[in-house]
Amino acid sequence: MKFSLKGKVAIVTGGGSGIGKAICISLAESGAFVHILELQENLANDTVAKITEAGGKAVAHACNVAEHEEVKKVMGAILNDGPADILVNNAGIAHVGNVETTKETDLDRIYSVNIKGVYNCIHAIIPSMKEKGGIILNMASVAATVGINDRFAYAMSKGAVLTMTYSVAKDYLEYGIRCNSISPGRVHTPFVDGFIAQNYPGREKEMFDKLSKTQPIGRMGTPNEIGNLALYLCSDEASFITGTDFPIDGGFIKLNA
Repeated sequence: MKFSLKGKVAIVTGGGSGIGKAICISLAESGAFVHILELQENLANDTVAKITEAGGKAVAHACNVAEHEEVKKVMGAILNDGPADILVNNAGIAHVGNVETTKETDLDRIYSVNIKGVYNCIHAIIPSMKEKGGIILNMASVAATVGINDRFAYAMSKGAVLTMTYSVAKDYLEYGIRCNSISPGRVHTPFVDGFIAQNYPGREKEMFDKLSKTQPIGRMGTPNEIGNLALYLCSDEASFITGTDFPIDGGFIKLNA
């Protein structure tokens, strides 16, 4: 079977909803044992339940990826049972605002999760992966590559994720570690629905259609589409790919000029 992950162990951060949940399900469906690191453990348990009901294997771990020692402890417990083959750094938070409206506390919060969180997880797993190789997949964004209105702190953080991807790929090539990133455009997740409902009450359908049309293809992406790309990049079929960012954006980067 192509894209088989049978016998592989994967660690996915932020796997309780949206894109992260879809990635967990996709990896588990292809045979991986999935460890889900999630700040909201109840959401991670929902993902685990969905996976196990379908015959897959997964376990949830309460973890704040922004906390270095907490990540070390959780990762250490997982790796104590054996090495992990795959790390997907998906956990992240959003922020709306330009440089003037972004408070210092906003910047620190974005940094702690979107940048330090990725560092914490990679830092914790690299020594183990150096022994037999592995795959690291980071969730970047189209905001890392092109300018988007009112996304100053978020774009900054995803730009850092992109360059961390390149750096790790180069530094650990000799150890058989592949490191890539995915840059989604706008994806229809519960976060999008919540954002619209909070900021545009009574105009939900109008704003949903408007946001959908910002993608040249005419619609938002789906979490499953991101999950399928993640599966490919984590599989042996992608063994010739490292140090690369993969936009999945309905043409946003190239066709919006």
